[in-house]
Amino acid sequence: MKYAASAHIDITAKLPGWRATALFMILLAGLTGLLGRGVYLQGIHNGFLQEKGNARYSRVIEVSAHRGMISDRNGEPLAISTPVESVWASPSDVEADKRQVKQLSQILGMDIDDVTNRLFDTSRDFVYLKRLLPPEQVEKVVSLKLPGVSLQREYRRYYPAGDEAAQTLGFTGQDDNGQEGMELALQEQLAGKPGSQRVIKDNHGYIVEDVGSLHASKPGSDIVLSLDSNLQHIAYRELEIAVRQHRAKAGAVVVLDARSGEVLALANYPGYNPNNRNNTSSKAMRNRAITDLFEPGSTMKPFTVAMAIERGKVNPNTIINTEHGVFMLNNRKIHDAHQESRLTVAQVIQKSSNVGAAKIALSLKSDMMWQGLKDSGFGEQTGSNFPGEAPGKLRAPKTWRPIEQATMAYGHGISVNLLQLARAYTIFANGGELIPISLLKLGAPATGKKVFSERTAHELRDMMEMVVLPGGTAPLAQVAGYRVAGKTGTAHKLEDGHYVDRYVASFVGFAPASSPRLIVAVMIDDPDGVNYYGGEVAAPVFSKVMSAALHALNVPNDAPLDNVVAPPPNIVKEEV
Repeated sequence: MKYAASAHIDITAKLPGWRATALFMILLAGLTGLLGRGVYLQGIHNGFLQEKGNARYSRVIEVSAHRGMISDRNGEPLAISTPVESVWASPSDVEADKRQVKQLSQILGMDIDDVTNRLFDTSRDFVYLKRLLPPEQVEKVVSLKLPGVSLQREYRRYYPAGDEAAQTLGFTGQDDNGQEGMELALQEQLAGKPGSQRVIKDNHGYIVEDVGSLHASKPGSDIVLSLDSNLQHIAYRELEIAVRQHRAKAGAVVVLDARSGEVLALANYPGYNPNNRNNTSSKAMRNRAITDLFEPGSTMKPFTVAMAIERGKVNPNTIINTEHGVFMLNNRKIHDAHQESRLTVAQVIQKSSNVGAAKIALSLKSDMMWQGLKDSGFGEQTGSNFPGEAPGKLRAPKTWRPIEQATMAYGHGISVNLLQLARAYTIFANGGELIPISLLKLGAPATGKKVFSERTAHELRDMMEMVVLPGGTAPLAQVAGYRVAGKTGTAHKLEDGHYVDRYVASFVGFAPASSPRLIVAVMIDDPDGVNYYGGEVAAPVFSKVMSAALHALNVPNDAPLDNVVAPPPNIVKEEV
């Protein structure tokens, strides 16, 4: 026992004091650091924690601006924005299994892999799944109740007139920005400015509260066009009938206010439905009346004659030797469809003599003729500001050969668009003044530019009245109860630099001739049949559109209601 007690060892030996002190100081320093960090984050640099907290429970979303309405001159809506919903997701908040993803992809009509990639792409805080959904799809998306998937209010453009004014109005894209036509031309005024909004979401990713607007959206301005929906409907209806009847490739009609230059109707056929552009070709979207060029044919003859009268070369009664309808110039033949030996200048217009027009043109110096055409608005844009407007082609006079100057007198070797041609006829309707064109409703008539004297303009007006009477090329252009003045045009088409036996038929005129109120220009492209002259194909469209438009606007008659004279069996045709 004694041996065992003496062998016991005490293991509770005392530790050095400095080790306890060191441990206490370390703990104190750690606590002090944490306290300092807490004070810094919550008292001095508290934005960091707020940002992290907000990132978990709040989102800033864009608020679309309401696009301005486009209306016609009488307040009828032509383009309006209707509210629709778009589906978006916050990938970091999405909670969805494969079955739910499949359901969502089926509702949206999207590939399941595409939906999966968008839903779970956590590199992005915000991603659209599909935009501008119809109400029935929206209801199905909501019924899924998927965390992290939400709806956003946007706007979809709707066009009440459908295909009747589609090429003029254009359309907007998915972001509600103008892509074509007046939607594009007036983008800055119509678009407005989007705003932003902060929302609070719950722990499942659902938006539960609208905190408030950070930046209010600014709606776009409403725009009033010069178009008259009623006249637009009339023009489109009659154009469609004519194009189908003559199995033509296409056509266009322009109706102008002869006094103000406002475009009251601008129709193209074939058209397209701007509310459903699926499978619509780019050709159908073209505004042919403004972007397409053609040789105007004999609709140019009044300008040739006006230039010669203005410079004292001829007067309406001057006799022109038309050489039985064949004129040789530099071994080139210029033909007339009729074999007259002599015609007055007025009859050159009435019967549309190429020989007479060529001889009158050759009496002018080339630079004088060029200047007259330039002053009449040819070779330059109309000022409509329509996107893609073609200025036409008018070559410099130093490049003209005599045969080219002669053929230009009857509309070959020069190209125009239909709006440009219609505008040029404001000269004869307004006492010699060329009136600016406007696609917007004007508060007051614009100031014109003097091109010819009032006397010359009136003399041409009288000559063009003869065109629509028996013995002229366009008796089918007559309108009951109104005096009409105008000119036919028929021109071969150019393909690969060569004229082919295909045609563009046209007619431009105005009424009432005693005090012009409206100008109507018609172009039918490539009529397929035995009838392809302007007097046979385009003049009847003019008559129907002009008659309906004059009555719609309550324009007083300037002739008896029985003034229409039946055309002879064989209408006078013009050489092309």
